[in-house]
Amino acid sequence: MSTQERKKSAFSLTVMRIKAEPFLYLAPFALGILVFTLYPIINVFLMSFKENFNYITKEFSGWGLGNYQYILKDPYFIQAFKNTFFYVFIVIPISTCLSVVIATLLNQKIKFSGLFQTAYFLPMVTSTIAVGLAWKFMFNYRSGVINYLLNCFGFESLNWLQVTTYNFPALCIYGIWAILPFTIILLLSGLQNIDPMYYTAAKVDGAGPIKSFFRITIPLLMPTIFLVLIINTISTFKVFNELFPLFNGPGVSNNLFTVVYYIYYQFRVKMPSKYGYAAAAAVVLFLVIFVFTMIQRWIEKKTKD
Repeated sequence: MSTQERKKSAFSLTVMRIKAEPFLYLAPFALGILVFTLYPIINVFLMSFKENFNYITKEFSGWGLGNYQYILKDPYFIQAFKNTFFYVFIVIPISTCLSVVIATLLNQKIKFSGLFQTAYFLPMVTSTIAVGLAWKFMFNYRSGVINYLLNCFGFESLNWLQVTTYNFPALCIYGIWAILPFTIILLLSGLQNIDPMYYTAAKVDGAGPIKSFFRITIPLLMPTIFLVLIINTISTFKVFNELFPLFNGPGVSNNLFTVVYYIYYQFRVKMPSKYGYAAAAAVVLFLVIFVFTMIQRWIEKKTKD
């Protein structure tokens, strides 16, 4: 082999090594995505079409839509979907509006702003179960601080955790509080990226704080708000952990079934376990979240245009 051929061969190997290096770095991450994300998704999708599927023996009676037909007629699944939809449509707007206001206040140069930020962000580093138990004491009928505040304003105490009428409002209040910290962090980062020159120009033109808020802050914050809406919508559709510390399950009379709890119920609680029903419910939930996400992205695009 001539010297020129050796140089060409060495150059080709170097080029191949350079091209292959990024893929080698990405290989562990890609392998993790394949094993822990893509494979379970495909497995659940296939399982949803296996009728009378036995997870232990991997046996099933045949392929079909029987699992979907069952869950769409199951009163618990219908109740779960209604509860989940109502939860999303109550928690998302209220938490977003509160977060925008709180983030705007925290973005101001005020005394003890660091202390306030720490207080609002503290739930993010606190155990969900521990926080839920604290809220359970706060909702206590006789000695809870929430009923104490209601009494201070002349209202009667409410049995939040034992009367079915008040179970859902209690869950929504806890849910709103639970997603505030993360939402505030994202909105605060968006606010800090707004050029202060806009507010300076608005002051020169005679615009007050309220007018500046609605004419400058909100329009420039819209991309972050849409991101928050998408993330929180996906999160609230998967409401599950909040049920256990407050109610030890789906409410005092099974009135708080959510879609994720229904999946858990079919997979772990019900005997014998109905893996096909659980998989079908998971696929339906995935499709609903996907549709809502696409709608939000479409609205965001139209708003930008």
